[in-house]
Amino acid sequence: MIRLLIFAILTAFAIAACQGDYPAVNPTRPSSSGLTDCRMIRHELGETEVCGQPQRIVALGPYVLESLLTLGVQPTGFADDMMLHQGDYDDPSQQIPYLGRQITQPLANVGLSSSPSIEAMLKIQPDLILGTGSNASQYETFSNMAPTLLLKWADPEASLRTIAQAVERSDQVKPLLAATKRRIASARAAFAPLVASHPKLLLLSSGQLQEINLGNAAHGLCSSLIESLGFQLVAPPGFDSSEANSLVPISLETLPQLNDADSIILLGSNFSELKQFKGAGDFEEHQLANLKQAWQKNAIAQSLQASKSGRVYFVPAYLCLGLPGSIGTELYLKELQDQLLTDL
Repeated sequence: MIRLLIFAILTAFAIAACQGDYPAVNPTRPSSSGLTDCRMIRHELGETEVCGQPQRIVALGPYVLESLLTLGVQPTGFADDMMLHQGDYDDPSQQIPYLGRQITQPLANVGLSSSPSIEAMLKIQPDLILGTGSNASQYETFSNMAPTLLLKWADPEASLRTIAQAVERSDQVKPLLAATKRRIASARAAFAPLVASHPKLLLLSSGQLQEINLGNAAHGLCSSLIESLGFQLVAPPGFDSSEANSLVPISLETLPQLNDADSIILLGSNFSELKQFKGAGDFEEHQLANLKQAWQKNAIAQSLQASKSGRVYFVPAYLCLGLPGSIGTELYLKELQDQLLTDL
């Protein structure tokens, strides 16, 4: 149970990445209400009709909330992935990590994103529900309440386009994506001297040091952005690329086999004991709780060349796991620049 709790968010995203296996369902929501400007929108479970400009949107998870806020749209209801807060969000900047500061209107808490409260959602009377693959079993129930779109975590650009079509902001997508690409290109130029001198980087994720995963493609933005900056991701000898879309556990004892890494980034994913959560800043620190100390005290970890040269960095995993869109990209890039470019 402890292991499952620690990697709860990783598991949730892995489930979301497999949405394409569900059969298509097309709930009949005819536009007999008199609304105009109706459009059929394709998503992971088929097509859904959305009419007019939705005003009461429920966002099931930070992944969805990020896209809405990127488009300048405020939701009416929100369900977090880990139920960090009880009651409505009266101080979102402290109650919703990373994204809360962009919330500008009252926001109802509808529970846990994978199993939200139907009663709480009914009180909102939503005209649009946005979720992910973890909501597939509830899709028909939600569709009887409001037009419902389920999105794929593995493809944030496609999800942004789908949401933009639903909220009639499709014209914003191209410039938003272009701006993100320019930001990455600018960062790549800034990282170029470091990449030239220290090209090999070992990316790991860990809640507790005894349980480590290789930071591969299963980590989405966490690994893809590192490669976009020009770094070469180090992998164990004989690494099977067919495992790229699943978590790859490695043991502490195998780390010396990866000693050719110039630098190491540990994505702190400690999501246990979240009842102690006291605010957005505390959540960030909680992900790294005890990981730095454990690394510093471990003889194997300290024997690595990256440790000896002071090139081991600790980054909250939620930045890139929970927010794979443009907001998360900006936050993750800033964290990497603040830590890795300090000595240049």
